[in-house]
Amino acid sequence: MTELTAVPVIDKARLLSWLQQYGVYLAVLVLLLFNVLFTPHFLEPANFRTQLIQVAPIVITSLGMALVIGTEGVDLSVGSVMALSSAVVVLYLGYGAGPAIVVALLAGALVGTGGGALVAYVGVQPIVATLALLVGIRGVANVLVPQLREFRNPTLIWLGSTSVAGLPLVVAIAAALTAVVAFVVRRTVFGRQLVAVGSNRAASELSGLPVKRILVSVYAVSGTLAAVAGILATSRLQASDPTSLGLLMELSAITAVVVGGTPLSGGQVRVLGTVMGALLMQLLSATLIKHNLPQSWTQMVQAVIILAAVYAARGRHP
Repeated sequence: MTELTAVPVIDKARLLSWLQQYGVYLAVLVLLLFNVLFTPHFLEPANFRTQLIQVAPIVITSLGMALVIGTEGVDLSVGSVMALSSAVVVLYLGYGAGPAIVVALLAGALVGTGGGALVAYVGVQPIVATLALLVGIRGVANVLVPQLREFRNPTLIWLGSTSVAGLPLVVAIAAALTAVVAFVVRRTVFGRQLVAVGSNRAASELSGLPVKRILVSVYAVSGTLAAVAGILATSRLQASDPTSLGLLMELSAITAVVVGGTPLSGGQVRVLGTVMGALLMQLLSATLIKHNLPQSWTQMVQAVIILAAVYAARGRHP
């Protein structure tokens, strides 16, 4: 009598869990290998420099979005905040680059605080509160600077064009902010409180956590980081154009966060995964462009990736 050979069974839940945590790293690796094999001049240093410069504002904005999503919220206003900071920094350049940057950062923090207050104290749903800000703040930015405005401020131009040890300054700033956010999430009381609020807001309130203050702080940080991204993008372009700057950035940031493994249900913040998600979106867009495919393909593929990431997260929480 022959013995039956055991057939290995794939654990679907475990596979989905693995994909959510490490799928973004695998996807980036696959895209890199594809470009090395099939994209001319991909390995040239100038190409890597360009890709890193272009992805830096997405990374910075996505960091703030990851914190907000970690509290089971969402911030749709980040693209408009980028436009507002771009308009403000140009308007105040007459007082010097330093004061102009400070005012632009304060503007971003103020918008974020307003959104957080609507969510925490008024009880407005995050998607509704920040959607209203998305529309309203973009309108304010367009009123402040109604058309493309170039500038010749040497300090701001230096910010967008200089390098430190061969690394573009905008990329170094993005890397530093990533390290700071990772430290806050993993090593500070605020980070643990943020995750607790996202896991169970009612229980957090009953345990005495300052839930409303945490929510306002998280949205304020998101607004500030979006303002940083707007300032860096403006300094690199050497011009302010609120009509187009930051357009659809909220979708890129949400995609980076979700693909990076942070669930929309909150309670987790994957900082490195978020950075890798932003790199994946940038590589995907660059790959399609280099192979003469329309930009609309990026949006369609992006939609598929979001659905796959959300499905993987759902599979872990049946």
